[in-house]
Amino acid sequence: MEKTRFRSAAAGDIPRILEIIRQARHRMAAAGSQQWQDGYPALDDIAADVVHACGYVLCHAGEAAGHTFAESGSGENRPENGNRKEEPIVAYGAILFDGEPAYAEIRGAWLTAGPYVVVHRLAVADEALGHGLGTEFLRHAARLALERGIRAFRIDTNFDNHRMLRILARNGFTRCGTIRYRSGQREAFEKILLREAAD
Repeated sequence: MEKTRFRSAAAGDIPRILEIIRQARHRMAAAGSQQWQDGYPALDDIAADVVHACGYVLCHAGEAAGHTFAESGSGENRPENGNRKEEPIVAYGAILFDGEPAYAEIRGAWLTAGPYVVVHRLAVADEALGHGLGTEFLRHAARLALERGIRAFRIDTNFDNHRMLRILARNGFTRCGTIRYRSGQREAFEKILLREAAD
């Protein structure tokens, strides 16, 4: 796997993040999924993630690894502070520790009743597909949770988002029921975290 670096998203990353979101939306539509076809996630969602310090990116550190992903063609990948050598962003997601209101009304039952981490808006760039970056991002989220003493990981996706459903199955998430947003129903999953899950 190509070498990557995980870091907080900055305001200067937003154009590239939105490009990755658009790519993921188009892939979902092409696969027949209805998820993200209503304009979500939008600029305001990503900007709020950055302001609240819950947006994270995976960057390709290809020069250190000696090889690269395909060129993204964006050029909008430099963090706002401009101090880091440019590393193309290849994945994005929001990692939250303050709960998801929709999860309080699950049709089913969660595995745990305490605090949890949740990932929203996870997307991988077209040119980085097939490198396990979705799984890598989830592992970083699990590590952050365990560092905070949180041992439950919840996430949701659409019933027809088959790529994400496969990722969740491979990473040991259990389907717990369904939850509902204004945009519709989602499949709800949870995983109990062990220390080795984040190593």
